[in-house]
Amino acid sequence: MFRRTLVAVTCLLTFVMTSSCASAGTNAAEKEINAETYELLNLFGEVLERSRNSYVEDVTDKKLIEAAINGMLTSLDPHSSFLDEKSFKQMTEQTKGKFGGLGIEVTMENGLVKVVSPIDDTPAFKAGLKPGDYIIEIDGEPVMGLTLNEAVEKMRGKPGTKIKLKISRAGEKPFDVTLKREEIKIQSVKSEVLDNDVLYVRVTSFNEETDKMVRKAVEKTKDELKKDLKGIVIDVRNNPGGLLDQAISVSDLFIDKGEIVSTRSRNEEDTIKYTAEPGDIAEGLPIVVIINDGSASASEIVAGALQDHKRAIVLGEKSFGKGSVQTVIPLGRTIAMRITTARYYTPSGRSIQAKGIEPDITVKPSKVEVIDKYSFSEAGLKNALKNDEVKQEKQEKDNGKAKISEDEALAKKERIEKDYQLSRAIDLVKALKIYNAGE
Repeated sequence: MFRRTLVAVTCLLTFVMTSSCASAGTNAAEKEINAETYELLNLFGEVLERSRNSYVEDVTDKKLIEAAINGMLTSLDPHSSFLDEKSFKQMTEQTKGKFGGLGIEVTMENGLVKVVSPIDDTPAFKAGLKPGDYIIEIDGEPVMGLTLNEAVEKMRGKPGTKIKLKISRAGEKPFDVTLKREEIKIQSVKSEVLDNDVLYVRVTSFNEETDKMVRKAVEKTKDELKKDLKGIVIDVRNNPGGLLDQAISVSDLFIDKGEIVSTRSRNEEDTIKYTAEPGDIAEGLPIVVIINDGSASASEIVAGALQDHKRAIVLGEKSFGKGSVQTVIPLGRTIAMRITTARYYTPSGRSIQAKGIEPDITVKPSKVEVIDKYSFSEAGLKNALKNDEVKQEKQEKDNGKAKISEDEALAKKERIEKDYQLSRAIDLVKALKIYNAGE
């Protein structure tokens, strides 16, 4: 029965190709190409038939065909793949900001699973996994030989269950790490006021609500601080990306006009340019974007757009370099294919594929220590005159709308001191505000 079906499908393909050939003309080269395709389809049918009949164990036609489709797509690039019912559901959950697992964005490289970035406050993040780490074993089973979908499926599971990963990290011996799976609920945007007058916006991924949450954070802080707001720091470190339309929308919040990003496929006529709508919700306030080697895809679109428009200073380390666009094409209600359909370019025409975004100011993660020394000033001299403005300044501070507890202020200060890149970004925002005020 299966052989008859396969023959019928092959005949149908032959008919379609013959019809195409007739309508396109009788060019000899086209005939040769179609003949070769027909031979290859026959070869595929033969391999399929022999596999189902000769393999050491029973194997279903569904498994063989889906594996063949996935193999075809994954051979194109690391980001194309076949999405079976389970994978399609997981992908849909992730773009909505809720899924189960370890909270880690991965890709496939040289047959191994490579960490793009861990997501904030997830098991992978808490375990200390870093961008560039390779997962070489999952629960004692080598990753080599698995597809990316298979590896991801093994890492997902019921919340509360444990999983052991063997990690290979540059400059270190391979080591084991045990993680407990959780239901991952991604709050893609977190914001707070740091150092009393700088809005810090941490974007961990680009899902369906990201642009609204960024807008809300900026507008709320503007209402609270008014003219005291010095500027904004947008942190997309270890942000693996997400939805293209969200990257465009977030960029559009701060760009008043012009191109945000363009996507170009192999057909020039399919080029799409996305442009900004009038309006800048930050009203010209200085912006610094922090990136690192875990900033990928949508993160790079935002950083590249704001950088090219001179709307923000990009600070940190070179980004990941994923400059391709994937389209998910449903193949029915429960399965789909994800295929790379275009490259994206920043407003200046840069492709960052495999190159990344170079920061305007390179700042490596560092540890800074305060040197204790004896402090000597006029205030320490015996019988020194008091400053009569001190009491007034203290009163104004106590009455301020942005007043916070001493414990909270101390915690924020310590966090800034420990994060050298963030500390530099805050300093830069303030410096830009002072510079712009003097123009």
